[in-house]
Amino acid sequence: QVQPVESGGGSVQAGGSLRLSCAAPGFTSNSCGMAWYRQSTGKEREWVSGISTDDRSSYAASVRGRFTISKDSAKDTVYLQMNALKREDTAIYTCKTFGSRCAEYWGQGTQVTVFP
Repeated sequence: QVQPVESGGGSVQAGGSLRLSCAAPGFTSNSCGMAWYRQSTGKEREWVSGISTDDRSSYAASVRGRFTISKDSAKDTVYLQMNALKREDTAIYTCKTFGSRCAEYWGQGTQVTVFP
């Protein structure tokens, strides 16, 4: 079983940066990609970014150009570098495995708060 564990959340001033990590032992050997989702209070969960098994990355329009997803296969860890943070980026960020040959596993999430 692949169990993602997120870390790196926190509070940051608008315009600042954070790097989130998603450690999921075994996810690369299980032919999984990894995606980041976020959910703000009172809103539905939304997809933020994903990286496939062949390292193709994709982004939601709202974060493109500010967020960068990357993967360290040796560590079975995916990172989400978030720059130029805005108040509307405040949310719980959660990672999830995906892929045609991969079962879905969700992490518990990490809180990101962006203050003025």
